[in-house]
Amino acid sequence: QVQLVESGGGLVQAGGSLRLSCAPSGRTFSSYAMGWFRQAPGKEREFVAANSWNGGRTYYTDSVKGRFTISRDNAKNTVYLQMNSLKPEDTAVYYCAAAGSVLTQRQFISGQYYDYWGQGTQVTVSS
Repeated sequence: QVQLVESGGGLVQAGGSLRLSCAPSGRTFSSYAMGWFRQAPGKEREFVAANSWNGGRTYYTDSVKGRFTISRDNAKNTVYLQMNSLKPEDTAVYYCAAAGSVLTQRQFISGQYYDYWGQGTQVTVSS
């Protein structure tokens, strides 16, 4: 069974940093596009960041540009989301997702084109 397992969430003060990890199990995801999404209480899930299988294309939502960095280590079958200068509005459950198809930029941002999803990890930023 294919699973995506996120880790690295927690409670941090505003201005702090966290690094989320996503480690797929059950198969190798080196050929998959990977994305991070988040959902805050009472809000819809939103796109955060994504990159193509080789990292050649990378996308971020405007609110995290310059603060978050998505990266991947295909040898370790792991995707990371480095989050710096965290703000209280970054508080949410963060999900990683994997897509086996070649995606356009619009498709990267839309959650409906991803094939696998993790269970999520909570990130809470206090003011």
